[in-house]
Amino acid sequence: MAQLRDVEIEIREETIEGGLEKAMASYQHFLEETPESGMTPEAIRRLADLKVEKEYGYIQGASEMAPPEREQVAPVQQVSKEKNSGGEAAGLTATPGAQESEREFEKRATAATPMATMNTAPAAKLPGGVDADLERAGALEAIELYKQLLAKYPLYQRNDQVLYQMSRAYEELGKVEDAMQVMNRIITEYPRSRYMDEVQFRRAEYFFTRSRFLDAEDAYQAIVDMGVSSSYYELALDKLGWVFYKQELYEDALHKFIAGLDYKVSVGYDFEQTSNKTEKKRIDDTFRVISLSFSNQGGAASVTDYFDRFGHRPYEAEVYSHLGEHYLTKRRYSDAASAYKAFVELNPLHRKSPHFHMRVTEIYKEGGFPKLVVEAKKEFARVYGLDAEYWQHYEMANQPKVVGYLKTNLKDLANHYHALYQDKRFVKEKAANYSDGLLWYREFLSSFPKDEESPVISYQLADLLLENESYGDAALEYERTAYDYPEHEKASEAGYAAVYAYRQHLKVVPQAQRGRVKRDTVRSSLRFVDIFPRHEKASVVLGAAADDLYEMKDFEGAVGAGRKLIADYPQADQPVLRSAWIAVAHASFDLNNYIDAEEAYSAVLRLTEGEDKSRSGFVDNLAASIYKQGEQANTLEEYRTAASHFLRIAVAAPTSKIRPTAEYEASVALITLEDWTAAGDVLVDFRKRYPEHELQPEVTNKLAYVYKEAGQLSLAAAEYERVETESSDDEVRRGALMLAAELYEEAGDTDRTLQVYRRYVEYFLRPVELALETRFKIATIYKERSENDLYLSELKAIVAIDAAADSERTDRTRYLAATSALVLAEPFYSRFSKIRIIKPIEKNMKAKQKSMKAAIDQFAKLTDYEVGETTAAATFYMAEIYYDFARALIESERPQELSALEREQYELAIEDQAYPFENKAISVHEKNLELMGIGIYNEWIDKSIHKLASLVPVRYAKAEESTGFIPRLESFRYTLPGAVPESGEMAEGEQPAEAGDSEIEGGPDA
Repeated sequence: MAQLRDVEIEIREETIEGGLEKAMASYQHFLEETPESGMTPEAIRRLADLKVEKEYGYIQGASEMAPPEREQVAPVQQVSKEKNSGGEAAGLTATPGAQESEREFEKRATAATPMATMNTAPAAKLPGGVDADLERAGALEAIELYKQLLAKYPLYQRNDQVLYQMSRAYEELGKVEDAMQVMNRIITEYPRSRYMDEVQFRRAEYFFTRSRFLDAEDAYQAIVDMGVSSSYYELALDKLGWVFYKQELYEDALHKFIAGLDYKVSVGYDFEQTSNKTEKKRIDDTFRVISLSFSNQGGAASVTDYFDRFGHRPYEAEVYSHLGEHYLTKRRYSDAASAYKAFVELNPLHRKSPHFHMRVTEIYKEGGFPKLVVEAKKEFARVYGLDAEYWQHYEMANQPKVVGYLKTNLKDLANHYHALYQDKRFVKEKAANYSDGLLWYREFLSSFPKDEESPVISYQLADLLLENESYGDAALEYERTAYDYPEHEKASEAGYAAVYAYRQHLKVVPQAQRGRVKRDTVRSSLRFVDIFPRHEKASVVLGAAADDLYEMKDFEGAVGAGRKLIADYPQADQPVLRSAWIAVAHASFDLNNYIDAEEAYSAVLRLTEGEDKSRSGFVDNLAASIYKQGEQANTLEEYRTAASHFLRIAVAAPTSKIRPTAEYEASVALITLEDWTAAGDVLVDFRKRYPEHELQPEVTNKLAYVYKEAGQLSLAAAEYERVETESSDDEVRRGALMLAAELYEEAGDTDRTLQVYRRYVEYFLRPVELALETRFKIATIYKERSENDLYLSELKAIVAIDAAADSERTDRTRYLAATSALVLAEPFYSRFSKIRIIKPIEKNMKAKQKSMKAAIDQFAKLTDYEVGETTAAATFYMAEIYYDFARALIESERPQELSALEREQYELAIEDQAYPFENKAISVHEKNLELMGIGIYNEWIDKSIHKLASLVPVRYAKAEESTGFIPRLESFRYTLPGAVPESGEMAEGEQPAEAGDSEIEGGPDA
């Protein structure tokens, strides 16, 4: 024994031929050869067991037995290819038995579970006296052995096993009722038997197949009560659920089916595993009957209610999905979708929820509900878009199917609404379809900005915007398509489309925004040409950009773009090249690059047909570029060069409208050079060549100036007269006539001078001041020519015009009128001073008085002009009138018949009468002195001073003393001696007026 420790034992399987028979023979030999002992009943039992095993095959004890497999069924056949792909995409498994009806499923799922397999070994020899079917002799022999054992050894400790095997033998013989009696005996006599769960399961199956559901319920429940230690626990739960289901106690049934699933969870079963197909089939069967139960209770709502009431489970998703698939097999599409949607609504963040949502879409598609398909896709995009909360809990890299479906979903939605927008049948929905199309296109691009499909989606989005005439947004999207993605086949077309969209936008954009859009158009155009220079439309786009740059006043940009086109696309169509040259020409002109402009305009003309209506305009532009070169030379004071440029227009652009102006400017430049001969020649030629030109008046003016400067005064004056006749501008006409008159006067041609002045006052009554000045000149000429009547006539006209001028009176008009009025008043003084008081004294006295009054009135009116010189003159003359009247009285002829006394008295009376007038004369002369106090001094004041010196030598014939400032001159009143009322009669009691009583009024400045 000790040496066995060092022996290496080789353990290997050996096939023993006839081993079962040898074992049976051994037990039989033992029973026959050995005396009865404690081992005898064990040997009998084992011998009986071996007989049963040999006959039918032997299943180990219940604790070692595994539940038998069920029938394998075909997997679900998908309704359509779309469904198959959709289910797989959603992570769903096929529903077992989808092809079999519910009745077939129920029959298969509730079929009695086979407990053993048959054995083909030959039967043992029957004991003597046993009359039985030889094919069943083994079982019968075993039963007889079991009965002998039970009878002879009632206290054998394994009699429960004996009974168990006896019941098996009866079952194999088809004696089910006998088997049930034996199993009932086990239940009664051996409640703790290790075979109790199998026995109860066999009994339950017996009752179930005979629709004795209450008995079946008790039997199955007994196994369930044993707990998970029983290998029949799961089967019992399942069959117990079916017991309730068959009685339409669906909620009770659900409790058991759910309990079965709970058990699988507890042992770590993976509901998504597919390796153990047998186990997977059992689980799918359970989910199917659960689906049937919930369907009978009201569908998805009952599922939600169940888990709310009895607690949620980790496999709820499978419950909802199997229910959905159950409905789908029955083409109950709405219910199928509702099942999936119910779970999604309750568990939007569950890992499987997006897959369920995908399945909803596929169900609607399979059912032929396009509107619901669209709504489902929209809901999916809303709930599982990449910015949704769902992705805060999951990594996109771990959900490739969801992300892929989202991408496809967004593209489908965008294309769907785009197609509806284009469909003329949906005009009323056009705006809504447009908005939805935009939404989903943009959602795709924001979610998958770098996806390989994004350029195409971006292009389609831009197309939609363009179709809706949203040109600005379309242009931006086309630009993104063209430039924001790696190179792709749509890039160049998108770049060109962007330019097109911008140009369409320009046609409709409000004026206030045109500048911005124009800049965007140019920017996009130049970018397009830079990136896609070989595009067939590149030259056209570049040409249009050059035009735009010019219109935007980006002249340097216009020149650059135009010259780039000319240099890079020399083979472009002639209209395109011509347009580029036009842009270069115009922009160069506006940049003051007139030499370049001249070159460009010359190129434009070479590319312009002779009958082209625009040709004349470009001829003018060419002339203008040369003209501007002349102006630049003028600015630099290079007048000879300027004249040359102006004059060469006649050669470069002879038909240009600007040619006359240029030749005129040439004359101006020559005048500046004081080249009077050349200037005159150009002007004379201009007058002949362009007789109707608007510059003819200016030419006349210039010729007049040229002749004047050349010393040809009469010719100059004649030109100024022509200026007056040609011009419609009164200011020009006035000036021309004045110049003409002055030139004639300077040339000594008085007649022509007077003739021009007369024309002036005839044509130009206003301004009054200038008209009176001219009339005064006319009067002066008449005076110099001693044409006194005409002279006085002009003076009277001056006075009258000033008097009627009202608000147009000026200081100058008053002065001229006052001066003229003074001349007109002086004859009154002359006539007055010539009248002597001689016989007939009374007659001459009245004549003297009348003349005196008339003269005083005339000179008093002069004070109204408020002109210092004429006021002083009037004051002087009025003083002289008083003094003359005094002297006339004293020197008057005396009556001859007076006596000496009378004569003496007469002389005294005369002196008394003369003295007040002499005093008045002094007083009035002193008024002139007061004018000096307000800053007025002239010859008339000087005369008054000299007169006062002779009249009052004591006071005035001495050194001058200041009397201080006199703020104003008081009014004065003079009366004529002997003045009587106009009726010639004196009122009663009235005395003859004293000298000075007659009123002669003067204003404050008199």
